[in-house]
Amino acid sequence: MSACVLRPARPGDESGAYHVCLKTGNFGQDGEPFYREDPDALGRIFVGPYLAFEPELSFILEDDQGICGYALAALDSRAFYDRYELEWRPRLCAQFPEPAGDPRQWTRPRQIHYLYHHPDYYCPEPYASYPAHLHIDLLERAQGRGYGRRMMERVMAELRARGSPGAHLGVSLPNTAAVGFYQRLGFKELIRVGEGPDGCIYMGIAFNQPPSALPE
Repeated sequence: MSACVLRPARPGDESGAYHVCLKTGNFGQDGEPFYREDPDALGRIFVGPYLAFEPELSFILEDDQGICGYALAALDSRAFYDRYELEWRPRLCAQFPEPAGDPRQWTRPRQIHYLYHHPDYYCPEPYASYPAHLHIDLLERAQGRGYGRRMMERVMAELRARGSPGAHLGVSLPNTAAVGFYQRLGFKELIRVGEGPDGCIYMGIAFNQPPSALPE
């Protein structure tokens, strides 16, 4: 098993990062079987805008097989979503019509296409305490080796260096393993929104403590 290198994102990383998003797109598990009709559906929301708008806060994990993870962040979530609304979403809506018919019959890609037309810009309060947001994904071959913690610490250090007071992230309710991981990094639950597979736990962390103070 080869070692992984964590590096800043660069042009040309989009395809590999989108693939990571796909392979972790089923609540942290392999989403490829569910998105065969549009493998890039998730990446267009959860990867592409960050590489385009926040390249200095985008990091890529890579091994000798290629890209196997990423850590992405936005310094000011509301400003990021404003730019997404103006510069990114119109192209998605033009390319992918809003799905019609019974939502219960929609495939996973059609559910994501619906989000292109009805985006979720929710930010937990108090916003002033947690204005940044971030997320990471790793392929299975990179998991359980300490890279997740290293990636989170790297992107949080960059946010802290840019004066951010804190950050939030969202975790789907079924992804209980991720909740525990973020808790060990010092995140605390802020609010729960929704229920079942569509529900989300928003967690936040304040940057007014040095990294060494984070729980092991």
